[in-house]
Amino acid sequence: MGRLIKAEFRKTLSLNTWWILIIPLVLVAFWMSFAWGRITNDFADWIGSGTARIIAEQAGVSADALPVGLLSIAHGVNIAQLVPAIFGVFALAGEYNSKTITTTFLTAPNRVSALTAKMITYILWGALYGLLSFAVSALATAITVDSDRLPTGGQWLAAFGATVLAYILVTLFGIGFGAVLNKVVLAVILLIGYFLIVENVLVIAMWNTTDVLGAILPNSTANGIVGGVAAEAFGIDSINLPGGVEHWDKLGLQLSAGAPGLISWWAAALVFLAWTLVFFVGGWASNQRRDIT
Repeated sequence: MGRLIKAEFRKTLSLNTWWILIIPLVLVAFWMSFAWGRITNDFADWIGSGTARIIAEQAGVSADALPVGLLSIAHGVNIAQLVPAIFGVFALAGEYNSKTITTTFLTAPNRVSALTAKMITYILWGALYGLLSFAVSALATAITVDSDRLPTGGQWLAAFGATVLAYILVTLFGIGFGAVLNKVVLAVILLIGYFLIVENVLVIAMWNTTDVLGAILPNSTANGIVGGVAAEAFGIDSINLPGGVEHWDKLGLQLSAGAPGLISWWAAALVFLAWTLVFFVGGWASNQRRDIT
C-alpha cells in the first residue's frame, strides 16, 4: 500500500493541476476573507441594534467583543473549497480521460488496493489545501479585523480543524462525483454551477416554504462545517436562534455565517459525510466494473 500511495503522489506531482489550482485557491480565500474582514467591522456596529442585539444579549457578550473575524474566515474558506472538489474530480475521471487508469489498475494487486491508495493520497491533498486556505484566510482576517474582534485561541483552533475536515470531505466528494460521471469537463461545470448558483437559488427561493434545505443539501452542509463554528460563537444556528427572530432576518444572519439553514458544525459534517459516501461509494462501485481497455 505504501508503494501505491507513493505512486499516486508522484502521479499528481508530475501534473500541473495541483499547483495551478493553488492560484485560485489563494486568491479566492484571501480576497473573500479580506472583503468580509472589512464588512465584519461594520457588522460589529450593526449587531448592537435590532434583532442582532437580542442575540448578542442572549449570548451575554458585548457587541464590540464578538469574534466577527470568524465570519471572515468562514466566507474565505467556504468559497475556496470548490478548488479541492475540482481537484478530486481529476483523481479518477481525469485518469480515464488521459487513459492512464489502465496502468494504475494493472500495476496494483487489485482495483480495491488502487482506489484505497488513491483515497488516502487525496485525503492528504485535501488536508494540505485546507491548511493553505486557512492560512491565507487567517492572514486576510488579521489584516482587516480589529484585534479585539479576532477569534480566541480556541476558536482559531476550531476553525482550523473544521477547515481541514471540510476540505478532506469535499475532495473525496469531488472524487466520487467525477467517478460517477466519468467526464472531467461535465463534472467540473456541474460542480461549479450547482455549488455556486443552483443550490443557493433553490434554498433562498424556498425559504418562505421551508428552511430545512440548507441543513440537508451538499453545498450548504459543506459550508456549514466551518460556518457552524462561526455560528456557534454568535448563537445564530437554526437551533439556538430565539423565537422572536423574523424569518428573513434568520436567513440574513445565517448567510453572514456562510451557510443558510445551518445547524451545528458537527451535524453539518455528518450530513455532508453522508453525501460524500453516496458519491464516493457509487464511484467506487462503478469503477469495479468499468472497462479500462
